[in-house]
Amino acid sequence: MITLVTGATRSGKSEWAEHLALRSQKNVQKNIIYIATATRYPDDTEWEARLQKHSDRRPESWQTLEVPIELAKSILKIEDQSAYILVDSLGTWLANLLEENEESWVKIENELLEAIQVCAVDITFVSEEVGWGLVPEYKLGRIFRDRLGGLSRKIGAIADVVYLVTGGYAVDLTQIGERLPN
Repeated sequence: MITLVTGATRSGKSEWAEHLALRSQKNVQKNIIYIATATRYPDDTEWEARLQKHSDRRPESWQTLEVPIELAKSILKIEDQSAYILVDSLGTWLANLLEENEESWVKIENELLEAIQVCAVDITFVSEEVGWGLVPEYKLGRIFRDRLGGLSRKIGAIADVVYLVTGGYAVDLTQIGERLPN
């Protein structure tokens, strides 16, 4: 099962994704594998505090993998049928690859999409909604916004469930929405 949880900053999307993982663990004894995509910057105390806040919320029984770049390969390595993968987050992962040229990015994106589709375990992705504001004035900001929006849309197209989290509420878009034609 593929799940996408998307929403704005501080909307509760990570907490909702963690809730889904815990719920799966309680219902069917799943082995939770949390893939943290952030790059650590020890000199940036605010960033490290954010990462620590996420870490503190996770149960000790969850296995954490720090995967800032090789997301597709990491997903493919997980063969335990009792596993449940939680990837937090696509935006942070993409930011680590932002300087890749367009051709390289398309290849990386396709590798991830293929890995997701052949993955034999339940997987939930957290993704940021970044395109609801102004078009960024600088090129790198536009590239980030466009790539993340495109990636979220592609994962949403193959996902079994898509949640939008806003204002502390999770809305199941697959229940109230209609999937766009391909």
